[in-house]
Amino acid sequence: MVNTFHARPPEQFIADFFTTFTNAVVHGSEDASDLMSRYYTRDVVQVADGVRLDWDRLVAHLRPVRKNLREFRFEVHEAFAVGDRIATRFTIHARMRKGGPVSTRVHMFAEFTPDGLLRRAEQLTLTVASVEPKGGE
Repeated sequence: MVNTFHARPPEQFIADFFTTFTNAVVHGSEDASDLMSRYYTRDVVQVADGVRLDWDRLVAHLRPVRKNLREFRFEVHEAFAVGDRIATRFTIHARMRKGGPVSTRVHMFAEFTPDGLLRRAEQLTLTVASVEPKGGE
């Protein structure tokens, strides 16, 4: 990340972190490992709904995201920072290559380095209904 961890309010930091990272994944051609190194530490551990992801598993996860994600938006509802840790609640609004829109609510406790790299995260997620306008609404 270009900006330091404490340079922005935590809500803005989280929105910027995930938006710029996801934009680079979806629209960029950079090698997945090189891209990851700008956002995550090499010893990263992310546990999402009980599934532990390390560096290699996160890099592997980028390939299907790059192939299938078409549109996205991160809606940060709240975030609190204490030292190098952030607790946040946000919703990912996405549209995949196949299928309609999907929204996922995320509750995350995370640890970042002073320069804004994600070191550890514990996440609970819940898919929530996405509503598309009907017939000109």
